[in-house]
Amino acid sequence: MPSVFLGAPDGDTALAVLPGHRLLLDGAGAEAVRLSALGSAGSVVASLLLVVPFSLFFGTIYPFLEEHMAWILISIVFLMLASEKGEQSEDQASLAKYKCKAFALFLFLITGLLGLFAFSREALMVPIITLGEPSALLPLLSGLFGASQLIISLLTSSTIPEESVSALKLSKKRIVRGILTGSAAGSLVAWLPGLSSAIAALLAGLFVKADFDRISLKKKDPEPELTMHRTSLYSDPFASKPETIESSKEFIVSMSGVNTSTAIFGLVAFVVIGRTRSGAMVAVEEILGTDSLDAQILLLFFAAIVLTSLLSYFSTICIGNNAHHLLKRLNYTKLCAGVLVGLSLMVLLFTGFFGLFIFMLSTPIGMLPSFMNIRKSHAMGVILLPVILYFL
Repeated sequence: MPSVFLGAPDGDTALAVLPGHRLLLDGAGAEAVRLSALGSAGSVVASLLLVVPFSLFFGTIYPFLEEHMAWILISIVFLMLASEKGEQSEDQASLAKYKCKAFALFLFLITGLLGLFAFSREALMVPIITLGEPSALLPLLSGLFGASQLIISLLTSSTIPEESVSALKLSKKRIVRGILTGSAAGSLVAWLPGLSSAIAALLAGLFVKADFDRISLKKKDPEPELTMHRTSLYSDPFASKPETIESSKEFIVSMSGVNTSTAIFGLVAFVVIGRTRSGAMVAVEEILGTDSLDAQILLLFFAAIVLTSLLSYFSTICIGNNAHHLLKRLNYTKLCAGVLVGLSLMVLLFTGFFGLFIFMLSTPIGMLPSFMNIRKSHAMGVILLPVILYFL
């Protein structure tokens, strides 16, 4: 929900920003939140149904995957770069497509080098407040996907519409497809290292025909009926097309399914292959003091997931239906600036001055996709490149 109303995502929700903003500025922010809640709740059901077959399948082929992990990750990176099309227009020159792919490769490499630099110097991070070992991921992802988005938001004059439609206006077919593709793609994160929910959502987006993790700073001529709540940053001549709006909604469902599926299959992967693929699972491993989970504990976790998903579904819808009443009274610019200051302070407290330095390096790099008009998911090279080099 914060990524819909505030536009300050973390690495896992970076891909969902533009579809949520598109609906918010069209007066359907509450519907975006409801779609997100529905995708998450639906993914709980879908993921639990897929647990047994996926466990048997990945448990059998994981030795092969581990042996060829570098080439599998390289293939995924190639797919990311090959699917980059840049800004779509009727008069787009053929060379422009290759230019966008070159920009995407440049972004992947520069973020990858930044990741190598930061991870190799984590010992220099001396936190002011110690809560475990400081990680370079905090300043890296906060800068690439958080602060960069906030600064771009500060360049606009977006306002929260007076009304926010909450009724679902998406076909059941699209909802089910979004849940299934999100759940399937999200499960990959649990088995393959270096992949994030952002990459999984990109793969899911190939099935829902969505390509929204881009923010162009190029000025366009907005249609008259869209100028009331839309700035040059979000102006999109294709925004009013029904197919585009439908795809935006389906992508939100899919993205929420990705995040939920990742959490569920993270538990499954921990049991089947004994590997932790997320910070949450590392915390579970440390709390339980074991490198595996027995069946009783796993069932207890599944019961907790089902219960919390039910409670969070209704609470999210309730809050989403009323959040815009409060947010529209706030100064959007001051709100984004306050969150940016808070994010910077958090990085300083938990990673020290060197972490703040990494944060300041990663923030302008995270803004590059907006000027290059390419997908922001290529910035996940910050994790993928170091992991690929590790397995080579």
